[in-house]
Amino acid sequence: MQAATAEKIQHLRDLVQLEREEERRMHLEVIQRLPLVQRIAKGYSWYPISVVKFGHGIGERPFILIERSGEEEHQFRAGTSVNLFTQQAHAHRPQVSGVIQFVKRNRMKIILSGQDIPDWVGSGQTGVDLMFDERTYREMDRALVALQETEDDRVQELRDKLFGARKITGGYQVDGLNLPDHLNDSQRAAVREIVSNEDLVLVHGPPGTGKTTTLIAAVQQLVQTESTVLFAAPSNTAADLVAIRLAKLGIVVTRTGNISRVNDEVLEHTLEMQLAQHPDTREIKKMRREAAQLRSSAKQWKRGPGGGQKRGLMFRDAGLLSKMATQLEDRLLHHVLDRSQVIVCTLVGAASSVLAGREFRTCIIDEAAQALEPACWIPILKSSRVVLAGDPFQLPPTVKSREAEKKGFGVTLMEHCLSRLGDQARLLEVQYRMNEKIMGYSNLHFYDGRLQAAESVAGQTLINHSLPESLVFIDTAGAGFDEQLQQRFQSRYNEQEISIAQEHLYELIGSIPPEEPLPSIAVISPYREQVLRAQDIIEEDEKIKALDITVNTIDGFQGQERELVYISLVRSNEKGEIGFLKDYRRMNVALTRARKQLVVIGDSATIATDKFYAGFIDYVEKEGSYRTVWEFMR
Repeated sequence: MQAATAEKIQHLRDLVQLEREEERRMHLEVIQRLPLVQRIAKGYSWYPISVVKFGHGIGERPFILIERSGEEEHQFRAGTSVNLFTQQAHAHRPQVSGVIQFVKRNRMKIILSGQDIPDWVGSGQTGVDLMFDERTYREMDRALVALQETEDDRVQELRDKLFGARKITGGYQVDGLNLPDHLNDSQRAAVREIVSNEDLVLVHGPPGTGKTTTLIAAVQQLVQTESTVLFAAPSNTAADLVAIRLAKLGIVVTRTGNISRVNDEVLEHTLEMQLAQHPDTREIKKMRREAAQLRSSAKQWKRGPGGGQKRGLMFRDAGLLSKMATQLEDRLLHHVLDRSQVIVCTLVGAASSVLAGREFRTCIIDEAAQALEPACWIPILKSSRVVLAGDPFQLPPTVKSREAEKKGFGVTLMEHCLSRLGDQARLLEVQYRMNEKIMGYSNLHFYDGRLQAAESVAGQTLINHSLPESLVFIDTAGAGFDEQLQQRFQSRYNEQEISIAQEHLYELIGSIPPEEPLPSIAVISPYREQVLRAQDIIEEDEKIKALDITVNTIDGFQGQERELVYISLVRSNEKGEIGFLKDYRRMNVALTRARKQLVVIGDSATIATDKFYAGFIDYVEKEGSYRTVWEFMR
């Protein structure tokens, strides 16, 4: 291994440690020290909870399904670590930890870490706390150590090529691919590259260009020549969605690890459900019950002549039954995975023991531009070639340590590879979401004007609206709509901007004929406090609360789209400070969510001090509809 490569790997290990220490510090100093009522309010705890169901899953791992009565926003996500606790004064309080398998509304399923469920769980004074997740950092570091120490020639070669120490090998000629008719030329080129390249393929998919559609088309080709394809994504939500889409095409898919969706569409393809539905599982459970009964009987065997021997034989038989059950379960596990054409998991989920020792010809990493580099190496180590797909001009991975951020932890493996091999990346050039006016500014600023709006969407508008009116900027300058700071959570809001969105929506609804359907609508903002206030205001508005309106942060809305989208920028101050509106990638996400109409509300006197936003306002004045707040004030 070259010295430069070794240095890069060690640098990544140091950054993982910095991030681990920062998250641990935040958890210990910020979360654990809060009183319970504040932990609940901030979304770090559920309390009180009730037990809906409990039992044992794969490998006799205990699980518990819990429910809460509140509706507060929370931070719990599939795959995160939690701790169960009790407020009972005299209860024995052992550490009861686990990992969330799924969260749906006010229900959460937790896989416990090898312990029995204590009696106090479900007593009415029970809760669950979000815990510091050590496993993610441990698995990233293990992957980097393995990358340092590997003796596998192919892994060494791939490592050196992705780090730039060796040249990427070109692909071979592929003929006769039976590709779906709906793919455009750039998508077809990307599929051919994925099938033919020996080392690395970069698929650059801007918003609405059908990145996942392209990857799935590639998988359809790969499963014809490869036993199993590994498909990984940074989040459980992304992994669930691709598992569902692959299964709908008739591909045999197994979703391993935690899930974010609990509908039948994804549940039936999980490893746990496939094992549960197999006929041999009944025999495994029977063996485990018999083993448990033998152990229970042995413990109750009275002392006396021959008693010790009898007890020992019962323990021996119980052990043999347990061993047989485990062997049968292992064979069943391998059978399910061996017959899978695609295994879908998260990046960290690729480190699961159920995938230990498995190797894959191809590893596809979706949303690679949102993934920390060390996490990407977890599935790559199991593969001999890799496909990185994503868009580095959308949201980057979250980095909590400022020091790690400054030292490059937020720069992804895909970005590193694009900086060296940009001309070899496959840019998907046709987008199928937005009309051409909505697409225009992002296209010019981020994609060098290379994107085209598909003919089917290029001219789409809401009823009775012309194409220029599908892009609107409502300027609040001079109206005194100053931003406010919510002190408790240090988040900003601007309720007057919400009222302007209401007025515009009233106007719009009034222009749509009664026989025409109303559009799907989203209200998004960079600031959580603005989102919370918008939710309350819309809920109390009798004119619009019955409409199909989604209210969310920009980050929370990534990957989604609506016919009509309102963006509330919030910032309005005399100093011209725009805070993290400076993150243009976040704004790229926001500006590319609307299909037929985009309405941006902001103070030009504040935001136009920045060239990006000044350019956007200029673009709207030329290509869209520039309006002032005074048109909506009564």
